[in-house]
Amino acid sequence: MNQTTRIATPPPNEAGLAALEAQVARDLEALNLPPKNWVPPMLREGVPVLDVVVIGAGMNGIAAAGSLIFKGMPNIAVLEAASPGHEGPWCTTARMDTLRSPKTLPGPCFGIPSLTFRAWYVASFGEKSWEELYKIFNRTWQEYLTWLQRVLKLPVTHFSRVTRIEPADGLLRLTVEHPDGTRHVLARRLVMATGRAGAGGLDLPGFVDHALFPDLAALAPQPIDFEALRGKSIGIIGGGASAFDNAATALERGAARADLYVRRAVLPQVNKGRGSTGPHFHNALDALPPDVKWKLHVYLYDQQAPVPHETVHRALRQPGFHIHLSTPTKSARREGDAVVVSVGGAEPREVRHDYLIVATGFSVNPMQVPELGDLAPHVQRWIDVIGDVPPELRRAEIETFPVLGPGFELQPRDGSAPPELSRIHLVNYGAHLSHGGIASDIPGVVVAGERVADAILRSLFLEEFPAIRQALVEYDEPELIGTPFYVPKNQESPSDT
Repeated sequence: MNQTTRIATPPPNEAGLAALEAQVARDLEALNLPPKNWVPPMLREGVPVLDVVVIGAGMNGIAAAGSLIFKGMPNIAVLEAASPGHEGPWCTTARMDTLRSPKTLPGPCFGIPSLTFRAWYVASFGEKSWEELYKIFNRTWQEYLTWLQRVLKLPVTHFSRVTRIEPADGLLRLTVEHPDGTRHVLARRLVMATGRAGAGGLDLPGFVDHALFPDLAALAPQPIDFEALRGKSIGIIGGGASAFDNAATALERGAARADLYVRRAVLPQVNKGRGSTGPHFHNALDALPPDVKWKLHVYLYDQQAPVPHETVHRALRQPGFHIHLSTPTKSARREGDAVVVSVGGAEPREVRHDYLIVATGFSVNPMQVPELGDLAPHVQRWIDVIGDVPPELRRAEIETFPVLGPGFELQPRDGSAPPELSRIHLVNYGAHLSHGGIASDIPGVVVAGERVADAILRSLFLEEFPAIRQALVEYDEPELIGTPFYVPKNQESPSDT
């Protein structure tokens, strides 16, 4: 049996889940979680102000929101554009059979064993099913994340898309679109847990004619009607995992042929990204000097990640799969109801297809994040800090990543930036150059949530310290009531004898 073939499992064991949730409750009680709210409330013109808004209820949004609540900051909102069960890509545009990560990764569990993926899976399907599981199936991972949302009682509002972020006299004003209408929210801090595409959108190369969209082409991370592609010829630009995933999915759904056009002569062989994980990379990479960090990321960028072997075998099982190495795409244009792809290499030629899938990844550039609006030009990017590096160390594709502070906060390019800019924390793929993969890959998700929550805690504590100190002065809970040494308030202490 193929390793990625799903082993049949019974429906989730409701009794097992109930027992696990009772254990979660006991664990949280033993750890005194969550603590009481310590942040003084704020009103602006009579309207309550949220301490933090988290955009996105996927795994990074869950990690950030849970960490905030577990640090005594429950006055938050989690705004999610998608419907329940469709947060993130797992059941929508992620077309691999399983996660790339091993099943043993704990997930956003906050260091609590009963909140790990393994605990949830065993409670749901049993120990035998866990032992037989090769890797985590996408839908299973989504079901786990949905369970976390529920068991942690996270304040998630679905169908809520943040379309604009503006400074508001020391606060952030968010415009939120919802089926019930547009509303505005004031928040002290904002966490953008908006995934791979949330830091600049999808990458569409300039040589692809925009007129192909939407009827003859799609970007790989977009919804695609594969049923409509039955019996058709599909051209795919790109040689990464997403390109293979989309080719296999199209062929499995009945496409006649899928051709991958790859500029590389040899596919990458070693996953350096997997070698750059672990406590040392997760917890200390951000401390590297900028020049050292830049050289490291140039190296990792040049190495690129290989296609997982499971994904390659999945594609190769399809007789209609064809890959063309050393074949860069020169252009792709519409010609009637067909796509004409011009390719170079040893045999330059034009090829006709019924449909085109562009699997060239994601862009990262604050200038392309529409909700940042007028704030975007003020965001410092790596091109602003790397200086006069030699040509061999220039990489245009990563120079536009934002420079983030120790708590993922946006940094100003110069003194003209509004001070509210640093109240925005970018916990998505845009954090990769500043913090490594902790805000984009499963192995580091807990680290990212803890780090951003710690940063917000420190900033709110300093900001509210006068009120917090005054509350300390007013704290008056006598300890010695019932002992001979109790002195009622406002009564003079007895003289020493």
